[in-house]
Amino acid sequence: MLYTRERLLAIEDETLAPYAMRASRSRGRAHPEEESAFRTPFQKDRDRVIHTTAFRRLEYKTQVFVNYEGDYYRTRLTHTLEVAQVARSLARALGLNEDLAETVALAHDLGHPPFGHAGERVLAELMADHGGFDHNAQSLRIVTHLEKRYPGFRGLNLTYEVREGIAKHETAYDVPDAGFGEGRPTLEAQIVNLADEIAYNAHDLDDGLRSGLLVPAQLSEVPLLVEVAEEAGIELFQLGEFDRRVLIRELLGKMITDAIQATEANLERHGIDSLEAVRRFPAPLATYSGSMADKVKQLRRFLFENLYRHYRIVRQVGKARHVLERLFAAYVGMPEMLPPTVQRAAEEEGLYRAVCDYVAGMTDRFALEEYARLFDPYGR
Repeated sequence: MLYTRERLLAIEDETLAPYAMRASRSRGRAHPEEESAFRTPFQKDRDRVIHTTAFRRLEYKTQVFVNYEGDYYRTRLTHTLEVAQVARSLARALGLNEDLAETVALAHDLGHPPFGHAGERVLAELMADHGGFDHNAQSLRIVTHLEKRYPGFRGLNLTYEVREGIAKHETAYDVPDAGFGEGRPTLEAQIVNLADEIAYNAHDLDDGLRSGLLVPAQLSEVPLLVEVAEEAGIELFQLGEFDRRVLIRELLGKMITDAIQATEANLERHGIDSLEAVRRFPAPLATYSGSMADKVKQLRRFLFENLYRHYRIVRQVGKARHVLERLFAAYVGMPEMLPPTVQRAAEEEGLYRAVCDYVAGMTDRFALEEYARLFDPYGR
């Protein structure tokens, strides 16, 4: 039996929860085109995201540690894959559209510049008088404008719901673009917000411990970690490599389970029985329970104070600022140094925006190599 697009859409109609987003009810694409024979529109969108240049570049963009720090630390790409995995788990348990959730997760960080949030802050400052910079908006710009893969239109021509999920992505570190349509995004997009936080809280803790910037003795400051350790039967003060893996795995499971149960409770409490009710509701429906939200906030504060503000990370941030500021100033001061494609973009969209797009698209490695080419007198 062939599972054609029509059959896949029918399965969605039969099996998804009433508040889920069905691909058959999508608001469609900006440019009409024929859909695939054996993929739903959201599956087609997922494949388009994965095949972009921007997605491949995430492999060499910073999550917390710059790529050259070591092969075992998360990159922006592995972070994205972990977010997609958590999002699918949440979606499956709640009867949501896994394909939509996965696609939004895979696309949510496409616009991140080199050197993580430090790079984003630099570009936001440099572009303050020229239209600004935000990685959510840049992710949307990539999939609607910058990627050029089709003869009839710019961008990927993704469905409305995927573009909306990218624009309205919201976490403690991400501010959504409320200008993209009215109301709340789909519940699938909302669980990606949770999945992003769940993933980075767990894997940043893991990478911090692996690097030695965090030490096991500090973990007793975090009630959630103490609770997880007690339940798993491990000792935080004697946390070896195997026990560290157990701690991270159990932490992920605990946050995911709480998010599923709390979101389901929200849906029942507020009588959410349709996608329209999701969109009309004035607050996010995908949440932790109140007690877990407090514990996660404490964990996030611990990571901010002890990892993200660690002197070695601060040094790295300073280096990133120096590199990006000098590259940006050099390109704006002498546009002739830019590649021809970027020079043409500058003629169409303005020099500052073209330079911003070029720098934001760089990997950490390319930015450092370009810095050496421009400023090292012995560089080739």
